[in-house]
Amino acid sequence: MASVGAIPGRTPQGPGPGAASASFPSLAPVPGRGESEEEENEQEPAEVSGAVLSRAAGAWIHLCVLWTSGYLGIAYYDTSDSTIHFMPDAPDHESLKLLQRVLDEISPRSVVTSAKQDENMTRFLGKLASQEHREPKRPEIVFLPSVDFGLEISKQRLLSGNYAFIPDSMTTTEKILFLSSIIPFDCLLTVRALGGLLKFLGRRRIGVELEDYNISVPILGFKKFVLTHLVSIDQDTYSVLQIFKSESHPSVYKVASGLKEGLSLFGILNRCRCKWGEKLLRLWFTRPTQDLGELNARLDVIQFFLLPQNLDIAQMLHRLLGHIKNVPLILKRMKLSHTKASDWQVLYKPAFCPFLLQTVYSALGLRDACRSLPQSIQLFQDIAQEFSDDLHHIASLIGKVVDFEGSLAENRFTVLPNIDPDIDEKKRRLMGLPSFLTEVARKELENLDSRIPSCSVIYIPLIGFLLSIPRLPSMAEASDFEIEGLDFMFLSEEKLHYRSARTKELDALLGDLHCDIRDQETLLMYQLQCQVLARAAVLTRVLDLASRLDVLLALASAARDYGYSRPRYAPQLIGVRIQNGRHPLMELCARTFVPNSAECGGDRGRVKVITGPNSSGKSIYLKQVGLITFMALVGSFVPAEEAEIGAVDAIFTRIHSCDSISLGLSTFMIDLNQMAKAVNNATKQSLVLIDEFGKGTNTVDGLALLAAVLRHWLALGPTCPHIFVATNFLSLVQLQLLPQGPLVQYLTMETCEDGDDLVFFYQVSDLIRSGKPIKPVKELLKEKQMENCQTLVDKFLKLDLDDPNLDLDLFMSQEVLPAATAIL
Repeated sequence: MASVGAIPGRTPQGPGPGAASASFPSLAPVPGRGESEEEENEQEPAEVSGAVLSRAAGAWIHLCVLWTSGYLGIAYYDTSDSTIHFMPDAPDHESLKLLQRVLDEISPRSVVTSAKQDENMTRFLGKLASQEHREPKRPEIVFLPSVDFGLEISKQRLLSGNYAFIPDSMTTTEKILFLSSIIPFDCLLTVRALGGLLKFLGRRRIGVELEDYNISVPILGFKKFVLTHLVSIDQDTYSVLQIFKSESHPSVYKVASGLKEGLSLFGILNRCRCKWGEKLLRLWFTRPTQDLGELNARLDVIQFFLLPQNLDIAQMLHRLLGHIKNVPLILKRMKLSHTKASDWQVLYKPAFCPFLLQTVYSALGLRDACRSLPQSIQLFQDIAQEFSDDLHHIASLIGKVVDFEGSLAENRFTVLPNIDPDIDEKKRRLMGLPSFLTEVARKELENLDSRIPSCSVIYIPLIGFLLSIPRLPSMAEASDFEIEGLDFMFLSEEKLHYRSARTKELDALLGDLHCDIRDQETLLMYQLQCQVLARAAVLTRVLDLASRLDVLLALASAARDYGYSRPRYAPQLIGVRIQNGRHPLMELCARTFVPNSAECGGDRGRVKVITGPNSSGKSIYLKQVGLITFMALVGSFVPAEEAEIGAVDAIFTRIHSCDSISLGLSTFMIDLNQMAKAVNNATKQSLVLIDEFGKGTNTVDGLALLAAVLRHWLALGPTCPHIFVATNFLSLVQLQLLPQGPLVQYLTMETCEDGDDLVFFYQVSDLIRSGKPIKPVKELLKEKQMENCQTLVDKFLKLDLDDPNLDLDLFMSQEVLPAATAIL
């Protein structure tokens, strides 16, 4: 587990070697009566005998987890250094793979969660509790009442806690401001998990079991953590870089359906054809990785599909992926016996060409196509091997059994002929009933009173065969309905329904055909479901690999259309190198876009101070560096001629301010919190982007804050993060507020004057180094004019006027006129 941040004065430590050396009960529910969010001092509920923790030698980790709507909230307490670690809300699959990774890395002694959980979490915890072989030991599972995880009561516990690292002299307001700079209160699941963890620690009195009751559990700090190989990016960074951007749907008819993706990086790269591909792309975006093997595997597939000769196969695979449907939902319905006729059609749909069949046959088409592709690419090899003949078996079984036309017409499951002779015979009888019943009705009419003009014999499922006659005018009362030899059943729509000897005979002879056929076909459906569910693993694997292929085809399509190039990864490089990079969103919106290069690390310095007039492109440049780095860390091609990305473990930003209503923080306070996250958590491998920090207060204070933060980082020497700072505080340079040295490099945005207008070149120029002033625009323009004049004179002096082949007109048009235009 990589610890990203630490409270000042504490050194991050990992779990000790003595973790989890004793066995515990599998499940330790903690029942208790309900509590309101205003009542915290309720009677302590009893716990399962033997589950009480005692003081132990070595380090112990107690984990609290919540899973809601596909997102995880995780927090844990480490007894080795008495700190609480938290992971901001993170998406996870229904199989809870991310949670399993967390458990594998930290090996907790206990797992605390809410007693109110959905089926997926319940199943996961059940498997966890049954793992006898788990090393070092399986954790104790502790359930707390769901009210212990309420959002408001969790905030109250966090803000009212007694923390050793907060001075007693702090006022309540100062304490709230300080904690808000450490704890992400905008991550609601994380806040609830932290609240539940504090409740558990207080109830179990972890580490102070033998102390007086007025001694609270020691908490010496809060730290953010990320899993090994993952890159830490907070919600502010996702927002300001426009990686995601949700907008209300413009149609009034679709407002209730939720939000749509606006202009964002995810929006322009999401060309996925199936729902699960889109979900996987979003998951990759929320989990950028440092795993070079995984990143290069993704890039290999994208590069393959970018080759001109592979365009047709890429388009064909993309079409097939459009027929991959929601297989997990169908399997879930099968398990619950809620399968619909349309679900069977999703698994198998007859069509003219095998490559156009839905889901199963689409998967077979993908398999056949990938078998003809280079098996050196792991994804193609996996699809070719793991899309087994079980798919053929499923497709054949469904196609031979299910009558799709009949199922849709009757809105229920029906089978084809020649599957069950008994069902075929009963259907034959049912089909012949109309003419047969007409003959029976004719004979019944001969025996009825002559006043009855007509009759019919009908069949009603679950009731049987009945004789139906029209109501006569003389039949006014219920007593008038009695007819000798007939048993009155009911009156409906001026029709009297009776049982006669013949209808009773028909019931005994033919039985309830409809119900019998339904029952037998339902039994066949259940048997078919069992056959499909027995091969559910291959269907799930199909979805996993197909969604991965879908994402990479989408990224390849975007790279082809937008002219992206493959990034290189250099673990030995501490920093980033980008040649002629472009902002992936801005270049689509602007009529012209000027590429810019960026280089940080090594002999190019670690702190870039960028100045320039407003609207000259400073903010775009910062975001461009962040977005290109991010795209490389999710395994995408990038908008640059070349990009070399070193080891980057986090991206922090202070670019855009947003108001906070939940904690009542000012815009400037939020700016300080964003900077505090970077100061507390950034390492030598982190990328920090800062735009106009300090302008939210008076000029002197803002300049002092910016200089102090930069001096703090520069004092770290070679462990200083990679920092890009855009500022209008020219005094930072003119007063030489930063120490001189190779770590700092000063850049400015190139401009020139055109009469009274200021022209922006939108290019970063390395015009100044440490301690050198920025030259005025007029002086720069004069120097440029002199250079152009000298160049023109040199070319003229090199002319051989005696040369008979000399074309002066050509020289004037190609050399003199362009140079004169540049000078003017």
